[in-house]
Amino acid sequence: MNAKNPKQTFDLHLKVPQPGKQLSKNFVVLPWQQLQLLNQTLKMFWATLQEQHAVIEELRTANEALIATRKYLEEERNRYQELFDFAPDGYLVTDIKGTISQANYAAAKLLNIDQKYLIGKKLISFIPEADRQAFRVMLTQLYGMKRLQEWEVRLCRRDNTLIDAAMTIVTVYDANNKAIALRWQLREITARKQAEEQIRELQLQNLQLVEADRLKSQFLSIMSHELRTPLNAILGFSHVLLRRFRPNVEQQPLNMVENIYSNSKHLLSLVEDILDYTKLKAKRLELQLETFDLASLVKTTAEEMRSLAKHKNLDLEVYLAQPSISVVNDPIRMHQIIANLLNNAIKYTESGSVVIEVTELPEDKLAIAIVDTGIGIAEKDLKSIFQEFRQVNQTLARCQGGTGLGLAITDALVRLMQGTILVESSLGQGSTFRVELPRTLSGK
Repeated sequence: MNAKNPKQTFDLHLKVPQPGKQLSKNFVVLPWQQLQLLNQTLKMFWATLQEQHAVIEELRTANEALIATRKYLEEERNRYQELFDFAPDGYLVTDIKGTISQANYAAAKLLNIDQKYLIGKKLISFIPEADRQAFRVMLTQLYGMKRLQEWEVRLCRRDNTLIDAAMTIVTVYDANNKAIALRWQLREITARKQAEEQIRELQLQNLQLVEADRLKSQFLSIMSHELRTPLNAILGFSHVLLRRFRPNVEQQPLNMVENIYSNSKHLLSLVEDILDYTKLKAKRLELQLETFDLASLVKTTAEEMRSLAKHKNLDLEVYLAQPSISVVNDPIRMHQIIANLLNNAIKYTESGSVVIEVTELPEDKLAIAIVDTGIGIAEKDLKSIFQEFRQVNQTLARCQGGTGLGLAITDALVRLMQGTILVESSLGQGSTFRVELPRTLSGK
């Protein structure tokens, strides 16, 4: 057998003496049975050597794997320690009684204390006195839980400042399923708690505003109904006086009655606006649909406004796509939309003209455009002109009067009719209000 190569084949050669030859003195003659036994013994010895060699190879391979595993585990431990030390959240490891055995940098920073001074401290020492009893009770229950998610507590830092923190606690068990430690994840939620408190305050304020708005709408509705009755009586009586005594009454008393009538009519229109506004806000206004001629309605409404335009020397023109335009809508509310837009255009136009134009659109729709040559609207005010009680160009608006509800009511009515209203305007260049509506409204 070659010592350098234990796997080399071993052959046993036994010399047999030739007949007639004299044997050497050192030559030993063994019986045949002994030779067979010796040969078997040598073969067994060689097999044992080969098995030992295989075992050695297996041990060497296992040892190399063990070394690699230990190296990997050491690297993983170092990596875990780095993750633990430099994690953005605070991490602590305590025994089941809450004594700290490990702490990372974030936890130390959160509690405003050096890492080395955390080790061995009781976690309860960072709980405010008023909360410690509840903390002790919970601590006795923690090791019976596998995981407690988002437990919110107050922590007292080393400088005695209080912070809010959310804790996630995981129980560590040994091989016998016995709780031996607790792992704590700490996250400061002071800013979140403050934001939640602000949100709660805002929600409370919002509820108060909603209730105030409801009470305001209720008050406006009640007062409007209460005002309508005497106003209608004043209008009726003044109208009777005008018709009965016009030829026989002196001019001054007649002018007084006419002023009573016109001012009562104006006041009633303001009351009607407030009533419509409260109904639209409460979503109690329903459209009364019927088939009617939009062209005829537009011409009639324009004629009602012609005296206002004539008083300011304005041209009031009407352009219709067809002599007759059949639609299904609420004629009273449609008249209100057109009258509001025409009145608004005439009110803010000092010279030039006001034009109302009806055109047909694809997909069975119609467009009603009111174009004026008035004072126009600044770009910054275009987004707010449909807000209730809001009047742009305030100085002129106050001279012209009004509640500031006309455009808000018009916008709400157009949306109720499944339509849109757009406005294009610039200061000194006039305005264009364009309403697009379906020709036929459904009853839904």
